[in-house]
Order: sequence, then structure tokens, then C-alpha cells
Amino acid sequence: MSALTDIRLRNFRSYTEACLNGLASSFVVLTGENGAGKTNVLEAVSLFSPGKGMRNADLSDFQNKNQSDPVWAISATIITQYGEIRAGTGRDPYKEKRVVHIQGEVAKNQAQLAEYITCLWLTPQMDRLFIEAASSRRKFLDRMVFNFDTGHAGRVTRYENAMAQRSRLLKEGKAEPVWLDALEIQMAEAGVAVAAARALFVERLQSVCLTRGNAEFPVAKLALIGRLESDIQKKAALEIEDAFRHLLKNSRDEDAVYGGAAQGPHKTDFQVTYRAKNMPAAQCSTGEQKALLIGLVLAHADLIRMERGAPPILLLDEVAAHLDPHRRAVLYDLLSGIGGQVWMTGTDKILFEALGGKGTHLEIPSSLRGA
Repeated sequence: MSALTDIRLRNFRSYTEACLNGLASSFVVLTGENGAGKTNVLEAVSLFSPGKGMRNADLSDFQNKNQSDPVWAISATIITQYGEIRAGTGRDPYKEKRVVHIQGEVAKNQAQLAEYITCLWLTPQMDRLFIEAASSRRKFLDRMVFNFDTGHAGRVTRYENAMAQRSRLLKEGKAEPVWLDALEIQMAEAGVAVAAARALFVERLQSVCLTRGNAEFPVAKLALIGRLESDIQKKAALEIEDAFRHLLKNSRDEDAVYGGAAQGPHKTDFQVTYRAKNMPAAQCSTGEQKALLIGLVLAHADLIRMERGAPPILLLDEVAAHLDPHRRAVLYDLLSGIGGQVWMTGTDKILFEALGGKGTHLEIPSSLRGA
């Protein structure tokens, strides 16, 4: 398993300098008033996995706005399956990019972090996932797939880059057909690979969901609504690629007007249904949607544990605030069963009474932000 034993922040968000140490490998509970900086600590932990963190923030957003020094940095001691390592990340002082250090050496890229640590998170902003646009659910799904298959992000990027180039050429109206053919071949190859990775992941996640049924966090029925994904189970990959390529060629006039592409994995929706009621998540109550979302995150954590032999680090921001005492107790038992390090935040210590003092409990005072 992976677990942070300490973490240090410098010029990060609301913090000038901060250090949390002696952290338990089970629960790390941060309490404090709103604005104390609890979520900022969780976000710092999330940056020890590849990507832009749990807020999907830009590089400049991490900088403490009260400090003239443009360089922010985070470092941590992490217990991994390979032993204890020291890792750090922050803004490159010379270039507009994020740099990663592992054991004192500069990493080739952020993807190297995935060899040591996997982070999953749940934030209050995600509570609207089932009623927002399909793009939000698609991003949520792709993040889950990436934690399962680190090559997925590269495939999505290749597809989106090829689609953007094709859109520009179509809009200009001066593209040679051979250029468009080449880009559509790239879109077809990358797009089918993206769809296949999503379909495989959803199939495996569904199998885990079916083993986790309980009244507090109900079983979800999962589906992908998209042309390519629906063909994955019925046709060979090359056949799907050819059909998609021809579809793109035939939609050039339409795509020149509207941009993007009329069909493709960028249109896919990730559909979640409350299985016992056969009710789409978007039509469920707010409490049911929250329970379904928590259940998905728990199932994802279980899938990673089973596939990799070690659970991920879970970052649960204000997860207990809208749960009744019984459901909170059930959640903590389920989290203990997964066995990884779990970071949780809340404004009131009473929300975590059911833990019985298990783990590390820290109060984050507002004064720490400038410490």
C-alpha cells in the first residue's frame, strides 16, 4: 500500500510554510473552520499523482498570492510497495511547468508518479456529477480509467489533438484531402482505443459494484452511451476503425460548420443507474446521488486493490457532512475494509466520532495558513 508519513508545503495556496508529520497509514482526519485550508492540504496530496490535481487547477492557481516568490513546492515521505521514498513536486523556477522529483532525481514526466502512488478523490463539487453535462461524467470516467490504465491519457490527448487539427483545416476550407485523410486515420485509431479502454474498465468496475451492495451505498448499473463503445462488444477493432473513418469523411461539411466531429468518443456519456430502483441517477434524490457516487469511488478503490495488490490513497473532502450518523459509521467500516490511507476533512470533530480515535486527527487552525 501507499501512504504519506509526512507532507510539507511551501507557498502553496493559503500556506506560506506548513508541515504535517507522524501521519497514520489508515485515517488522516483534518478538522477546522471553513477557510482554514483543509481542502488545500488534500489538493497538495492529490498532486502526488499525475495530472492537475483534485481541482483540475492551472499551475499559477497553486501559488500563494500573498508571496512574491513565484515558486511553490510540496514534498512528502511516502511508504510504497518498493519501500520508503521521498518525492516532491512544484513549479519549475525557470520554466512554466510542474517538475517532479523522486528520490532526489528529476522525473522524466508526471506519469512516473503512478508507479508509486494512486490517488482517488471525492469533492463537494462532484455532487452534481449526475445532473451536469455529459462532459463532466466523461472526464470523471476518464480519470478513473487513467488510474487503472496509465496509457489512457495519452490516447485521449492524441484523439483530441487530431480532432482539433482537423477542425481547424475544415474551418479554413483549404485543406488537401490527403491531410484530412491522415488526421481521420489518427482519430479512428486513437478513438477506438479510447472507447475500448473505457468499455473494459466499466465492465470490470461493474463486476466490483455487484459485490458491494448494501442499503447505505446502493449498487449502480453502469453503461456507456456512445457509438464506438456500443460497437466494441460486437465488432473487431479494425472494422470499427474503418466505419468511424468513413463516418468522419462523410461528415466533413457538417463538421466544418459546427466544429469538432458529429460522432466520436468525445460525445460519449457515462450513464449511472440506481440498480434496485432501475432509476437513472439524475432522477434520484440528492442523498441517493451522493450515496451512488460514494459507492462508485469505493468500488474503484476496491478494483485497484484487487488488480494491483495495494489500495489507493483516498481523498474525501467534506464527505461526512451530509451523511447521517449510521451511514457515516458504515462508510468508515467500508473504508477500513479497503485498507488504504484515507484523508478526510470536516468542520466538526463529531463527524468522525465513529472512528473511535483511529488514525491521525489534526485540527487545522486558520493561523496555520501563514505559518
